[in-house]
Amino acid sequence: MAANHDIEEGTAFAPKFGADGLITAVAVDDASGEILMVAHMNADALTRTLNEGRVWYWSRSRQALWLKGETSGQIQTLVEMRVDCDQDCLIVKVRVGGDGGACHTGRTTCFYRRVENGVDGPRLVFI
Repeated sequence: MAANHDIEEGTAFAPKFGADGLITAVAVDDASGEILMVAHMNADALTRTLNEGRVWYWSRSRQALWLKGETSGQIQTLVEMRVDCDQDCLIVKVRVGGDGGACHTGRTTCFYRRVENGVDGPRLVFI
């Protein structure tokens, strides 16, 4: 019980990576509060983010470190990082460079569609 108490109430940063070595990171625009994207970090990406102030992720599809915006110019600059109660998920508050987008589709956010129930079942509606 003491270990959980230390994780939940203590001041030591002890991120809990999953069996795949990753922790979920939710990128949020610091100015608007809008959720931009959800990605993952491994220990190296997390360390680089904290040391450099630019946000790094682990690309599961490419199996490689990924500096967000390296090719698009949409560099995410770290403003603040938060961790949830059991330290297995991060919120990364960022300022976005370039055109301010975060999604590879060119949109500001990756969450540009809403799920609605229709007559034929759930469908996606562009926001």
